[in-house]
Amino acid sequence: MKLHPPLRIAAPSLFGLLCLATGGALADAASLIVVEDRGGVSAWPYYQSLNLRPRQDQPLAPSLSAPHPSQQRFSETDMLPVRSGRLSPGEEPRRVIQASGLRPMFLVGDDDHSRQWLRERAAILGELNAVGLVVNVASADALATLRGLAPGLTLSPVSGDDLAERLGLRHYPVLVTATGIEQ
Repeated sequence: MKLHPPLRIAAPSLFGLLCLATGGALADAASLIVVEDRGGVSAWPYYQSLNLRPRQDQPLAPSLSAPHPSQQRFSETDMLPVRSGRLSPGEEPRRVIQASGLRPMFLVGDDDHSRQWLRERAAILGELNAVGLVVNVASADALATLRGLAPGLTLSPVSGDDLAERLGLRHYPVLVTATGIEQ
């Protein structure tokens, strides 16, 4: 059996954090040697208040039960209508971005400009394996119409407000790839 050398750390608080992260296993498996102590106040009261391990003199806390999931099934129609307040149909300037690993995606809405754009670019979007986000759509029928314009492409109703804020977008339709944003 090989014995491990004692653990040497610069501050007791680091050891405490390691014990928290390993569920106390580190405290059981290694002996602690403090190689430098710069004074201060012990962190032990903070760790005690977390009640990570039951003490010998205290009973175990009652277990908590998770809420039961609803038996009701939700459909895509339940997510409609989708409105993205930060986005509207219009011209979006082309620009370069650096988002390596980003899967190509496109944003469209239920409007004439988006339908025309989707018809013209469906083949290219399919070659890119791009995922479609429908950021403004009122009904399941309107969503089905958009899907009919681009068979084989995934189009999902999603609010685009967060994405618009992160990418600085104001208008759609738009294609977003790992290297750029373009219409």
